[in-house]
Amino acid sequence: MSEAELFISGMGISRGVISTIVTIAAENVEGVVRVGGNDIASSLVSVFTRRSAAPEASVEAEVVDGSLKVTVHLAVFYGYPFTKLAAAVRTAVSTAILEQVGVEVAAVDVCIDSLVFPKE
Repeated sequence: MSEAELFISGMGISRGVISTIVTIAAENVEGVVRVGGNDIASSLVSVFTRRSAAPEASVEAEVVDGSLKVTVHLAVFYGYPFTKLAAAVRTAVSTAILEQVGVEVAAVDVCIDSLVFPKE
């Protein structure tokens, strides 16, 4: 097993595949601007392409005691309550991984790294 691969439920899965699934699921939640931090490079790339510069750095996944644990870093819009937003992201990510990969997620940690104020 390579460092770029997770081994769970008898299969190896690329961390990049997990990152892509998590990114798509999280960015479809209302109130999420993008998956990724607050650095200038990822902000510029997301402005021109609607994707983060390095989604793998924004999504961390590991297998702990045979279960998948995911951490996702987000930029969110101002005005959405963080606890409700985080709960919606957890649900979306868990459901997407279960549907795509076929394994349940033990935990989804949501890190809100930046806040975006909508233009009026």
